[in-house]
Amino acid sequence: MAGRWKDFGRYGANGAPGAEALGIAIEGMVHGISSPVDSERGLSARLNYLTKSDAGYEAMDRAGIHVSPRTLMAWLAEERSPNKANLTRLDAAYWDLRRRNVATDLKHRLNNNGRGTRVEINPVNQAGVEQKYQRDLAPRSINVRGVWDRAVDAWMNDDLADLDAVWDEILDLIGSDYDGYSYVSSIGWAA
Repeated sequence: MAGRWKDFGRYGANGAPGAEALGIAIEGMVHGISSPVDSERGLSARLNYLTKSDAGYEAMDRAGIHVSPRTLMAWLAEERSPNKANLTRLDAAYWDLRRRNVATDLKHRLNNNGRGTRVEINPVNQAGVEQKYQRDLAPRSINVRGVWDRAVDAWMNDDLADLDAVWDEILDLIGSDYDGYSYVSSIGWAA
């Protein structure tokens, strides 16, 4: 990670490492069922989504849901309800599958046929920093190309080290003041 913020936050600046902000921004593009898993509607929607494909069954297996076909059919028919632990696992399986299903679309949207995506980078919040210690940082808007497949893959794999490497590539686009954006308050885009 780039950065000469040797002791970040010492003087009161607030923010997050750019790699974490990048992961949060990508995660923010994943939408799904808003009803809670313990509601009838939320459970039904998750079960239907998970049981429509082999990938859904694989997601349930990764989440640790190991029930008999009879039990699963009873859940689908709303004759029985999963226990609390299985509700948590079903929700985890749903979001795991949802993330996997949207990853390809995210890459396509962010790459934008090779044109990339304009990213707004908001610097750290220095409201609590004494004037003499503040850095002169302003929001930056840059067009980012060529890193999105790697960024989405790193996000999918929860690979913060690779997200950090991608963030360093994005920072190179800023120019000489890149170091001031090692930590940010937020990043965003319209893709």
